[in-house]
Amino acid sequence: MNVSYTHESIRLTGRWDTTDPACAVTTNTGSYIEFAFEGKMALARFDVIANAYPRLHLWIQLDGGDMIEAPIDSHLRIMAKDGGAHVCRIIYKGGSEQNRRWYHPLTGKVSFIGVQVEKPLPLAPDTRRTVEFVGDSITEGVLIDTDFNAGNDPLPYFEGALRCYQDDVCATYAWRTAEALDLRPVFMGYGAVGATKAGCGAVPAAPESYPYNFEGSPIAHPSCDVIVINHGANDRKKPMELYLEKYAELLDVIRARNPESVIISVSAFCGAHHEELGHMIADYNAKNGCTVHYIDTFGWIPEEPLHPMRDGHATVAENLIPRIRAIIG
Repeated sequence: MNVSYTHESIRLTGRWDTTDPACAVTTNTGSYIEFAFEGKMALARFDVIANAYPRLHLWIQLDGGDMIEAPIDSHLRIMAKDGGAHVCRIIYKGGSEQNRRWYHPLTGKVSFIGVQVEKPLPLAPDTRRTVEFVGDSITEGVLIDTDFNAGNDPLPYFEGALRCYQDDVCATYAWRTAEALDLRPVFMGYGAVGATKAGCGAVPAAPESYPYNFEGSPIAHPSCDVIVINHGANDRKKPMELYLEKYAELLDVIRARNPESVIISVSAFCGAHHEELGHMIADYNAKNGCTVHYIDTFGWIPEEPLHPMRDGHATVAENLIPRIRAIIG
């Protein structure tokens, strides 16, 4: 039985464009699909005509168990050991930052059509509070596994072709923090983007890009309960005054869209402008009569490498979890 992505047996989490009844589209790593079915087999269906090579990678997880990495393809088959009830989750794990994820044609997207199953089942509601992480390549999990292919001769196209193996949103400080706090995560992370600058694939600067899934697609998901902002690593070479001005603009945009959300600013892990950002946020709160929480991460991890590996992300999460827990209860 073919089931559309709009069916009650399917849930989408993240920044998805659902204006096309034929398929749902996301360009954000960390966005994921869940579907419930009865039987031994399911087939997830994607539109991959525009996807660039090497294709982006997904995590596939059945019934909350181990996760298997696979490149996206038009059909991905899931086989269960028994014919009972199952829930499958498919996560946009990572891919090349340079793929087009903002302007059409989108070559770094997940276009999910639906599933083919023996019997679809209603998916139990996810009642967890939600958290949105707004950041850059660190938030989307770039270069977490730089030791991939270690000991082998580097391929001529190593940097571009193997990035889908080196990036993993599920190993980031953000994913780890959401899991530890039992929050349902929504991600907005694009490589090289900052408060002051556009990034890879011509994604606009954060204040301009935040209200959209991608060009021409305004975000439509409900406001998250908590919003965590981590921008500054890509702004470290910009004048401090410009960074603070554009960061305040980003806060204005986020607060206008999410007036009831708890907003938490997390300083850049490399230490850029961390003291000045704390002072600015205190002034911003006084000026606007609001409460944007500030967490200074200076000294948690070394400034290099700029992109933390798995252990660096784990250290950040260990420090971040109790601080966010204290804010949100």
